[in-house]
Amino acid sequence: MDHSTPPTKLEYFDNMSKLHSEATILFHFQGDDGRQALILDSTVFHPQGGGQPSDTGFINDLNSSFKFVVDDVRNKDGIVYHFGNAENLECIDQLMIKRGTKVYLDVDESRRNLNSRLHSAGHVLDISIRNVGLEHFEPGKAYHFPDGPFVEYKGTIPQTELQIKLEQLEKDVNAQISRGQKVFVGLFPYEEAADICGGRLPDYIPKGNSPRIVKIGEHFGCPCGGTHVADISEIRSMKISKIRSKKGVSRVFYNISA
Repeated sequence: MDHSTPPTKLEYFDNMSKLHSEATILFHFQGDDGRQALILDSTVFHPQGGGQPSDTGFINDLNSSFKFVVDDVRNKDGIVYHFGNAENLECIDQLMIKRGTKVYLDVDESRRNLNSRLHSAGHVLDISIRNVGLEHFEPGKAYHFPDGPFVEYKGTIPQTELQIKLEQLEKDVNAQISRGQKVFVGLFPYEEAADICGGRLPDYIPKGNSPRIVKIGEHFGCPCGGTHVADISEIRSMKISKIRSKKGVSRVFYNISA
């Protein structure tokens, strides 16, 4: 790839409800696995990352001479790769997918909404962890895929308290969801971002950067690049399915309503 390729502008960063946009093709190529890939100057597609699966959808040129089916999206060093296949194979032969082509982007709305609800539910769980007396827990990795979402924390719960904490967590998260709280997202200077997040930021964020912060209601925020609901009431309800706690790590598994 050309080292001069600029980072892809992320259209969903400022407007997480945005599902359609226009962009310009910078590169089109075929990978070793046979899949086609498009690199654009900007995108409304969320790439897989941060425990969140990628968006899927379609990319069309302005004349509708080709339809590119996007089934996977990845971000590498700030450049977003849209993987998939063109339904009209003739457009590949005729080089109709070429640099400078203007295109429409359409994200699958149902998949985006589900991913946003699952991801937001993980943030609500973080708040409830503190509410039920587990302030010493530090969030680790999270998995917000529909097949078994969970959030992992550094810290353990005594075996005798697992069922009690499970019930307390489920009661607390659903009370929050039922009450509803707005979700705020924005880029902030380092010191201001640290203040919003309770006084410190994770070590992986270099000082001087302006990280993207997600904040629910009046609670502390946290750095996050994912998509979220506008209000946590959109999650509807949440079920804490189980808690595994051993060797200094606890995993809290959850599901949300259909």
